[in-house]
Amino acid sequence: MTKLVLIVDDDQDIRDVLQVSLEEFAGWQTLTATTGREGLQIAQTTRLDAILLDISMPDMDGFQLCEALQSEPKTQQIPVIVLTAKALPSDRLRLKALAVAGMLTKPFDPLTLWQQIAELLAWS
Repeated sequence: MTKLVLIVDDDQDIRDVLQVSLEEFAGWQTLTATTGREGLQIAQTTRLDAILLDISMPDMDGFQLCEALQSEPKTQQIPVIVLTAKALPSDRLRLKALAVAGMLTKPFDPLTLWQQIAELLAWS
């Protein structure tokens, strides 16, 4: 069964690279959101297999989006993988408390990113 992954990132270039990586190399379907609020709206109305989430966004950062997803029964079971350029120890603790499925750092290798995601989510 094809997976449906929501990519939430405010950087168009990163969204494009992630979309190509997941669609072309993994064969998954993707949706994209440019803001945390848009990502939350999509998560509330679409059956997603996972969310790939940037932390640093202007309107609602990744931490706030994770908190919003966890607070709703309809979205709290969607696995979230955080994609971030800065992996501070305090961020790691905060993400662990939010029960994210994993964290990947930027820059990433688009050729192998889908494999890392599949491994974190035990999609084999």
